[in-house]
Amino acid sequence: MEATEKKVTRKSSTPIKVYCLPEERAVIEANAQAASLSTSAFLLAVGQGYAVQGVTDCENVRELVRVNGDLGRLGGLLKLWLTDDARTARFSAETVLVLLARIEANQDEMSRLMESIVRPRAAS
Repeated sequence: MEATEKKVTRKSSTPIKVYCLPEERAVIEANAQAASLSTSAFLLAVGQGYAVQGVTDCENVRELVRVNGDLGRLGGLLKLWLTDDARTARFSAETVLVLLARIEANQDEMSRLMESIVRPRAAS
């Protein structure tokens, strides 16, 4: 490239101004943040017709990890009981039914959390 030729970059190009109300700006900025993009990158992607994918909410992922751990522990207790281990001899069939109910409740909670991640707007 010769010294007189300049490479065209976004920063050296003329920006497009978008006039909006403060509430509209807040919505655009919130959507950009939800997609882990700068406001400029978000508007550029949307303006070119790209579907912007949001990032998964870390708090929901932590909840799923917690619920999954609970299910693992409950499943381990059930497995121990089914092997007729001496440590579980005092557990009755009723205790196992309660354990199964807790596993089912945790599965329901996990499903609810997954839906809130996949379809966050449906929850609001």
